[in-house]
Amino acid sequence: MSVTTVLGFDVGARRIGIAVGNCISMSAREVGVLDVFDNQVDWASLNRWIKEWMPQALVVGDPQTLDGGDQASRQRARKFAIEIGKRYQLPVEQIDERNSSIEAAQRFAEARRAGTKKRHQAANLDALAAVIIVERWLNEPGARTLVDNAASQSSSANSSPSNPASGVEPL
Repeated sequence: MSVTTVLGFDVGARRIGIAVGNCISMSAREVGVLDVFDNQVDWASLNRWIKEWMPQALVVGDPQTLDGGDQASRQRARKFAIEIGKRYQLPVEQIDERNSSIEAAQRFAEARRAGTKKRHQAANLDALAAVIIVERWLNEPGARTLVDNAASQSSSANSSPSNPASGVEPL
């Protein structure tokens, strides 16, 4: 399968930033932010974005610790990655998102100084972090980790990711 469009996700406890990426132009842009209430994702909104963008693959940021270790946010992102793979029957890959939120804040501050962003747009920082995740996915194909949804359905969600050599082909 040749991938041209991906949706990328920056998973947080209260919000999930979403970006769309294009493998032909090697670019990404903000789509929006999903709210999470009581650990429940706004699936209706995500369903609309999936239908609108028709991605061939999904990318979820992997919030490792600086030394590559595990933490609660990483477990949350992995659980979300498994769930969207099952729900939408699309390949899901994760990519290291360390410091993406810091980079998003820096990009936002630069855009404000340049006059291209306004203070009220700060709510979209999570979507900007998702843009960074998609850009990393586009630019670092060797750093991708396939989320094995078939194995996850038959075993626990704590199973380790498969080999980074994934089934999603770069152009």
